[in-house]
This record gives sequence, C-alpha cells and structure tokens, in this order.
Amino acid sequence: MDGTVLVADDDRTIRTVLTQALTRAGCKVHATSSLMTLMRWVDEGKGDLVISDVMMPDGNGLETLPQITEKRPGLPVIIISAQNTIMTAIQATEKDAYDYLPKPFDLPDLMKRAARALDQKRRVQPQRSAATGASAAAIPAQQEDLPLVGRTPAMQALYRLVARVMNTDLPVLVTGESGTGKSLIARAIHDFSDRRTLPFVIATAGDLEGMDGPSALAARARGGSILFDEVGDLSEEAQARIVRMLDAFGDSAPRVMASSQRDLMERMEAGQFRQDLFYRLGGVTLTVPSLRERVDDIPLLVTHFLSRAERDGLPLRRFSNDAMDLIRAYSWPGNVRQLENTIKRLTVTGQTEEIGKAEVEMVLGNQPAIEPLMGGAPGDKLSSSVAKHLRRYFDLHGGVLPPAGLYNRILREVETPLIEIALEATGGNQAKCADLLGINRNTLRKKITDLDIRVTRRRKLM
Repeated sequence: MDGTVLVADDDRTIRTVLTQALTRAGCKVHATSSLMTLMRWVDEGKGDLVISDVMMPDGNGLETLPQITEKRPGLPVIIISAQNTIMTAIQATEKDAYDYLPKPFDLPDLMKRAARALDQKRRVQPQRSAATGASAAAIPAQQEDLPLVGRTPAMQALYRLVARVMNTDLPVLVTGESGTGKSLIARAIHDFSDRRTLPFVIATAGDLEGMDGPSALAARARGGSILFDEVGDLSEEAQARIVRMLDAFGDSAPRVMASSQRDLMERMEAGQFRQDLFYRLGGVTLTVPSLRERVDDIPLLVTHFLSRAERDGLPLRRFSNDAMDLIRAYSWPGNVRQLENTIKRLTVTGQTEEIGKAEVEMVLGNQPAIEPLMGGAPGDKLSSSVAKHLRRYFDLHGGVLPPAGLYNRILREVETPLIEIALEATGGNQAKCADLLGINRNTLRKKITDLDIRVTRRRKLM
C-alpha cells in the first residue's frame, strides 16, 4: 500500500491503531482530532485518502464531505461512525463517500478498503456533489427516531443496498418475518429518496376493489411511492388488478414497492401467486434479517427503546448484566416489534431503576418462543446446522459478498459460546475448562480476555 492517509477521529486509541496499521502497510499518515485541521490539510493538497469519523468535537464529518469533494474531486473519503443507523449509511452514500464502515470496525477489512481506495482512481462527478448537500439537508429530522439501527454485517449490507437503490426507479420487494421492520425499510427508501416531498401510500386490499380503485390509488400517489403491504396475502383478483394498474402507469408513475413475510417464490410455484406480478415487483429484493440473526444488535435496540420510553415520560431504567444476557438469549419470534413492546412493558411495570433477570423471566415467560436458528432436525450433525446458518448469512447479503474477515468473525461466534458453556460446566475453574477444551491454560486466559468473556463461579452442570 502506498500513499498518504489523513485520519480524523476524536478517539486517540483509534488514531493510534490506524496510524500504526497504515504505517506498517507502507503509508504516510497524518492524524488529527480536529476537522478544522483536516480541512487545512485538504486545502494544502495533502493526502491521497481521508478516513474520518462522523461526530467530531468541532463538527460533523459527513458535513465536510461536499467541501472535500469541491476542493479535491478525486480524493476518496472513508467514513467510520458509531452511529450505526440507516441514516448514516444513506447520508454517506448521498454525500459521495468512497466507503462507509460502522464502529467497531474490523481493522483488516478497513485496511483492504483503504488499499482499494488508494489503488483505484475515483470517478469525479462534480454535478452530484452540488446536489447532495441540499438532498441530505432535506432529509426529515424525525427520521433520526427510526429504530433501524444495527452494526451487524447483515444490517450494514442491507443499509448499503438501500442506499444504492433508493433513487432508482426499480420496483423493490422487501421480505422478512413479521416484526422485522419491512415497512420501515420501505418508508426509509421513500423518505430519503428524491421523491420524499411526494405522497407515500400504503395500499390495502380495499384500495384495489371496484373499477376505479386502482386508478384512484395511482392518483393518490401522484408520482410518489406505493407500498403493497403483505402482497403475498392478496387474493388472485387483487393481484390481477395490480398487474393491470402497473401496466397502465404513464411517465409520472409512482415508485412501486411491496412487502411480504411469505416466500413469494414458493407461493408462485404452488399456483397461489401470479407469475407476472412476481416478476413486476421483484426488481430488487431486500431481505430484512430476523432479530435472532442479528443478536449483537439487541443492546443497541434496547438502548434506543429505553431512550424513547424516557422521552415519552416513562421511568428511566437500565438492564442488569444477567437480564441483558436473557434478552439476548431469547428467540424473539415477534422480532423488533416484540422487543419494543417488551421494553415498554418493563419500563411501565418496574419499581426499581435496574431491570433484573427475574423481572425479564416473568415477562418473557408469558410470550411464545421458537426453535433457535441453529437448531436442526433430530440427528443432524453440528456441521449441517452450521452450514444452514452460513448459507442463510450469505443469502442475507442479496448477492453481494459479506465484508472481508468472515473467517475470524465466524470463529468468534463459535468460540464465545463454546468457552462460556465450558466455563459454566466446570464451575468457572479455568484449569478444568482448559483440560475439557484441550487447550493450554494461558491460551484459554487470552481467549477469555480477547473475547471479553465474563468469568463467574457457577454451579457445575455435571
């Protein structure tokens, strides 16, 4: 890797880590905690690549992007941010960032992206930079309240795909289980797109009835967006009306989106969904992962819902470590919607500031549970269950390869529960645990530290 990298981050540790890694890779590095200093370096013509945080002491890194593009059109900028929301990903795309990574980022992945940015000559599109500032400024402020948060690879891949398709005219099919946020994704596509000032219409089966139903629906949309919610549940007659309506659209046609928790391909093959409608709606398919497929996002969502409850005048509460472990371990068949309702109930009914394990058990004990994601048929080998999970993980990325560093991420996912359960089985005795696992005791201690595993003395399982 060759070139000069400008790093702007208010976290000294991140500046040090990036400086060391980039220097070892052969780059020259200038690091600062000030956007003013960063812009001075840009004005002076320094740097072949910028890596910048969003929230800085003297400003917003995203807001400097149009200025950097104007001053240095060919200078790539990689945005890193702890604000793991769909808005951040979309604004980074709108403002012409070369790439975007959520914090905490995978260092090898960031290094590969930096190498590509330095090696590739960025295509200059000055006409876009002039428009993007106004576009981003017009994004409704209330969208900050959307619970579309997530740092997991599956959610970040979804955010990037949303950012790429939001200003196209391609129809969008949003799939996923009930409660995952399919309608929120569709709404975000509209609200962040060039059509945001036009109507967003959610079509129901009743809107398609009668001779004038479809035409009245199109008139309500007026070139905005139409969402056919749970299109897989519509009758054959309603499906036929949608086909005829789509075929009749003129030049000012609205953006067409549909959502479904049913597998439309299976329903089509079973003769329960029209083939012509399936191909008209499936220009781009976005799959929203279930909550049990993005467990690491649960603490982020819990924090969001606790803050929302506080703004609504409910008592401020926090989870104990044991209670949060239980929240993470639950299968959440109702997904994000069920989690939100559970958090609201806990904030309303609690008597103390801390939410304990017993309180969570009482609430979740009255709710349905489903088999864990990794569960398989009786007699299935562990490798078979892992293979199913990995195939699903790749499918969630919609034909786009997952972020680099997959091997280490998967190992971490397996190692963490393995060591935790082995420690529990041996009552927290690290010597016995190391023997059980067949590894050196020092190796076990290092893994406990690296994986941030809490060690407590517990009753043995055997």
